[in-house]
Parts: sequence; structure tokens; C-alpha cells
Amino acid sequence: TARDGDGWIECICGSKHWGKHGAAGLLIIRDGAVFLQHSAPWVHNGDTWGIPGGAKDSHESITEAALREAHEETGISSEHLTPLALFSDDHGDWRYDTVLAAANPLLSADSPNDESQEMRWVEVNEVTMLTLHPSFAKTWSDLKTLLEAL
Repeated sequence: TARDGDGWIECICGSKHWGKHGAAGLLIIRDGAVFLQHSAPWVHNGDTWGIPGGAKDSHESITEAALREAHEETGISSEHLTPLALFSDDHGDWRYDTVLAAANPLLSADSPNDESQEMRWVEVNEVTMLTLHPSFAKTWSDLKTLLEAL
């Protein structure tokens, strides 16, 4: 199936965003910690911490896109995840959807691609101690509230 989502769009918010059909990411939680990815310096907003994610293709559901991107970037297998909730950062003509998912104990991320320089579990209350990707930083308090409600 064609990968037709890669590309930049000029958003009405005044920023350029990656993903012609929007983008999706995966916020994984287990035992009070979230799984974060330290992006490589060369990627857009690189050398920051966030969640695995990327451009959504036109034929994919939000969850399919988030799981595919997480697998591509980290090696995470969807069989060890249970999607719990969805959070949308909707800009009107573009949006980033975050799938919140619980990880079972067998989940491992053992195949980072060149977009990652490090991946690790971070206690929920320690997330803001890291240098966060600007968009993730902007939505973190809403995501944290949603996590606490689950």
C-alpha cells in the first residue's frame, strides 16, 4: 500500500508540519512511566524527547498510523499494546493524534532506527525534566491529565 503521507504542509497556525494527512504518535504507559524517545539531532526539532510517531497515510486509521510509526522507529510490536484513549491536537487543517496505550510486561523496544538516539521509560512526574519536543511539551499537561483519568 502506498506511503502517501510524507511531506510538509503549511498550517493555518503559521507553522510547517510533517504529514500531508496529519500525523499520529503513540504514548505508551506501564507501571506509572511513559515510553519516550530521544530524537536524533538531524530530525525536525531534533535532540528532544517525545513519543514515536510520524506522518499518517491517507488509507490508515489513526491507530494504524501510530502503531506503524512506533514499530518503524523503535521495533515495538503492537501485540504487546492495548490502546486506551485518543488525544487530538487539532489545528483545523492539520492535526496530531496521540494514541495512549498500555504496555504488557513483554513489550520491548529493541530496534531503534536512525531517528532515535535513545529510548527509555520515564516516570510520569519526571517527564518535564527532559528537553521535550515543542509540540509534545505543549500537549503534555493535557496528556498527563488524560493518563491520570485512565
